This record gives sequence, C-alpha cells and structure tokens, in this order.
Amino acid sequence: MSPKAPPAATPAGLITVPIPVRWRDLDAFNHVNNSKYLSYLEEARLQWMLTVPGMGMDDHVAPVVAAAQLNYRRPIAWPAQVEIELSVERLGNTSLTIGHRIVDANDRGVLFCDGHVVMVWIDRDSGSAAALPDAVREACGG
Repeated sequence: MSPKAPPAATPAGLITVPIPVRWRDLDAFNHVNNSKYLSYLEEARLQWMLTVPGMGMDDHVAPVVAAAQLNYRRPIAWPAQVEIELSVERLGNTSLTIGHRIVDANDRGVLFCDGHVVMVWIDRDSGSAAALPDAVREACGG
C-alpha cells in the first residue's frame, strides 16, 4: 500500500520545483537511489535561494547545511516527474529549518519523501554562526 501525502498544511510555502527523474538517477534496483533525493532537495533550495535578494549571502555570511532528515516513504520509479515542495518549519536567529516533500507531479497525493533540512548562516571568516540575513527572514515571511 502506498503512503498518501498528508494535507499540505505548511506554515509558509517557499517554492515548488518540478524535477524530471533521469535514467542516471536509478540504482541497481531500478528506482531512484536514495542519495539522489538529497540532490533533488539541493536543487530546489538553490532555486528558492535565487528568489532571495543576494541569495541570502554576501562577502561576510553564507548558509551551510547543518542537518538533514529524510523519510523515504516509497521508491521513485523511472520515468517520472516529481515536485519538490519547500516550506518554512522554523525561523531562528541564525538558522532556518526548511521542510520538504517530494511528491509525484501527476498525483500530488503520492508522497515519496518528507522531512527537513536545517541551514545555519555562518561568518565566512570565523566559521561561527551569524545572524540570519534580513533578506532571508523577509523571504520566509518573518
């Protein structure tokens, strides 16, 4: 039985990015390799960051991924078109927790993966946590 996506009750939707599944994304079991899910999420985050003035970084601060949680709900077969949905789960002083869902583009009730990624903004010189840039806070509705 395939899991159905829960209702999309997200605090603040950031972006939905369509991504085609490529043949090279498959593993020996003929479904998308688990590591590719991270690549899909990275692409969606980058597409969102392109909408943020200065991409949320400058000569002094930049975001890094501090943690990632992926719940693999069902395998993605080829051919397929998926959509990556990103939302704000938590807006902190130095970090942003981005919720994600990977769903079937033709049936958004089919959930392949969900979870979240924590991004922390760091001072490029010291490597220590830095304040979340105003442009990022504003882009997240905060």
